Amino acid sequence: MGDIQALRGTRDILPDEVGYWQQVEATAQQILTRAVYQEIRTPIFERTELFERGIGEATDVVGKEMYTFSDRATPPRSVTLRPEGTAGVVRTFIERSLYAQGGVQRLWYTGPMFRYENPQAGRQRQFHQLGVEVIGSADPRADAEVIAIATDILQSLGLKNLHLTLNSVGNLEDRQHYRQALVDYLTPYQDQLDPDSQERLSRNPLRILDSKDKRTQEIAQNAPSILDYLGSYSRQHFEKVQQLLSNLEINYQLNPRLVRGLDYYTHTAFEIQSDDLGAQATVCGGGRYDGLVAQLSGPDTPAVGWAIGLERLILLLQLQKLPVSLLDFYVVSRGEAAEAQALILAQKLRHSGFSVELDLSGSGFKKQFARAERSRAIACLIIGDEEAASQTVKLKWMASKEQQAIAAVDLLAMTDDLHQQINTFRATQ
Repeated sequence: MGDIQALRGTRDILPDEVGYWQQVEATAQQILTRAVYQEIRTPIFERTELFERGIGEATDVVGKEMYTFSDRATPPRSVTLRPEGTAGVVRTFIERSLYAQGGVQRLWYTGPMFRYENPQAGRQRQFHQLGVEVIGSADPRADAEVIAIATDILQSLGLKNLHLTLNSVGNLEDRQHYRQALVDYLTPYQDQLDPDSQERLSRNPLRILDSKDKRTQEIAQNAPSILDYLGSYSRQHFEKVQQLLSNLEINYQLNPRLVRGLDYYTHTAFEIQSDDLGAQATVCGGGRYDGLVAQLSGPDTPAVGWAIGLERLILLLQLQKLPVSLLDFYVVSRGEAAEAQALILAQKLRHSGFSVELDLSGSGFKKQFARAERSRAIACLIIGDEEAASQTVKLKWMASKEQQAIAAVDLLAMTDDLHQQINTFRATQ
C-alpha cells in the first residue's frame, strides 16, 4: 500500500495559517454578536431529500455535486454531506419549532460543507462557510441589514477592491413570466449554447445566465432583463432595498443576470466580489428565500441570508498580505533561574487575559529572537541572568523596536495600560 495522503479537494490547515482563520472567526463573531445574531450548529449530514426539495433537483449542486450515500439503517436511508448551510438551518427552524418563539430569528453558523467539483484555488471539495439567516421578516430592511453586516465583516478585516452586485429574481409568478421570455429568446441559439446550457433550456433556463462558457455569455448578454418582468410588489421591494443601501452609503451595481445557483432564491439576490481573485471572484453571496420554509413543510415564513466562502476569504487576506497578530507577548529566556521566572511570568500574564507564547527551546537568545519575529507577537519579554537576579524584565515592542527594563512586579501591575496599548496597536494594523 502506498503512502496515505489527503483526498483531492481537501487540504490541511496548518498552524502558520490558522491565525488567519481565527482572526476571521473572531471578527465575525464580534460583529454578529453586536447585531444580536445567535449561533446555531446543525449536523454535517442530513437526509438527501432535504437538499433535493430545498435546493432544487435541477440545480448543479443536487444533480452533480453532492456527496450522497446509503447508511446502515434498515431499510437504508439516502444521506448527504451538507453542500450548503441554509437548508439545514431551515430544517432546524421547522423541526425545533423556533417559529413558535415569535418575532424574527437572527441566526449565524460556520463549518465545513461538501461539493464534488473541480478543485482550484479558493474552491475545495470540503470547504468552509460562514453564514447568516434572518428568518421571519419580509421587510426590505432585513435585506439591507444582512448586506451591511457582510460588508462590515469584510471591511473590518481590511479587505479592499470589493464590489457589491445586486439583482431581484422576483417571486414565483414573476419568474414564470420571465422564464417564457428567456426561453423564447434563447431557443434560436440552442445549438450554440454549451452542453450544460442546452440541457438547462427546458429544465432551468435562468441558470443559463450564470454559465461560464464564453459563447453562452455572449448570447446571454442581450437576453431580456428579469427586472422588466417584476410585478409591482417585487419592484417596490427591490427599490426599497436599493434606497436603504444608498442611505447606508453602501455602493452597489445592478446585474440583471445575477441569479445565484440555488432554486430557493426570491426577490433580492446579491454577491460581494473581489477584483483580486480572478475567475473565482465571489467572496459572499446570498439573497432572499421567502418560500423555502413552506416548501420544507413549515409555516409560510419569509427569510434572507448569505454565506461567505472562508477559503476564498483567507486567500484574499494572504494575497493582500494583511497583518495577523493574535499573539500579545513572546517570552524569551536564557538560564535556569531566568527560565523558571519566565514560566511564572507567562502564566500570570495569561491569567490577566493576554495571549502569551513561552519559548521552550532552551536555545540561544539569537534563535529565540528570530522565533519571536516569526511569531508576529506585538511585544517580546526578555529575561536573562541579569534580569533574573534583579527581578526585572525587558519589554520590547516588535514594530518600533523600542525597549525598556521594568520590574516584573510593576509589569504585572500595569496590565490595564498594556491591554490598552495592545488594543490600540491592533486597531491601527
